[in-house]
Amino acid sequence: MFQQFLVVAGLSSATYMLIALGFTLIFGIMRVVNFAHGEFLLIGAYAVFVAQHQFGLDYLVALPLAALVAGGIGVVAERALFRRFTGDETGGMIVGLALAIAIKGAVTILFGVDSQPIARPFSGSIEVAGAFIPRDQLFAAGVALVMVALIWWLLNHSRLGLAMRAVAQAPEVARLQGITPWKTYPVAFGIGCALAGLAGALVAPIYGAEPNMGEAALMKAFIIVVLGGLGSIPGALVASCLLATIDSGISILFNATIAALVSFAAVILVLLVRPAGLLGRS
Repeated sequence: MFQQFLVVAGLSSATYMLIALGFTLIFGIMRVVNFAHGEFLLIGAYAVFVAQHQFGLDYLVALPLAALVAGGIGVVAERALFRRFTGDETGGMIVGLALAIAIKGAVTILFGVDSQPIARPFSGSIEVAGAFIPRDQLFAAGVALVMVALIWWLLNHSRLGLAMRAVAQAPEVARLQGITPWKTYPVAFGIGCALAGLAGALVAPIYGAEPNMGEAALMKAFIIVVLGGLGSIPGALVASCLLATIDSGISILFNATIAALVSFAAVILVLLVRPAGLLGRS
């Protein structure tokens, strides 16, 4: 059971990292709490469903397309809705909630309330040290970790990433260096939404695509960024591992409801001791 617990925690933490990374990236650069983030995961999942059932595309082809669709819609949303609320956390929350309701309603009208099955790209499992690892979950975790590593490289070793970090730290100083925040914001927002869409496309073959999956994803992302510290990418990665460990351990011993209660209790405890989160700034 312990080996299986480690497997579940490890696979879950990789997916949690991908979901939370996009959420905290948007907040860290734009100071916008995107409460529609879970619905961009929903868009990614249904994009895979449409690609498979309407266009007959293979899952491995539909996977990057789903991320691009979610990212493209994110860029449009930033320009049309979120741009005027940059730095306004309350206004951004309200707009995000309204957008989330609209996206969920549109998906429900188009596809219904039932879960839509998506063909799994891999079947079976492999055994390692007495623990069984499903091949499709291993693939999802592997892609998620690769994307996390690519985003880390992008932020630390590319001109675009350095520009986004400069805008996040000091927008006025960035302007003096020739960096235009209004050109950086849609790119950052699109990348964050694309990461959420990719996460949805990765988990869709495992759990199916259904209209309520965005709410659970948003809740996980919100818990992670609060635990790790709003805007802190290293904090989000650490908190993803912590939340996955709590969820997996409590779910195995008891059930998912108790695991959710323990997760919120951990958030409250961290905020009481360290209001800025584990690695966040005041």
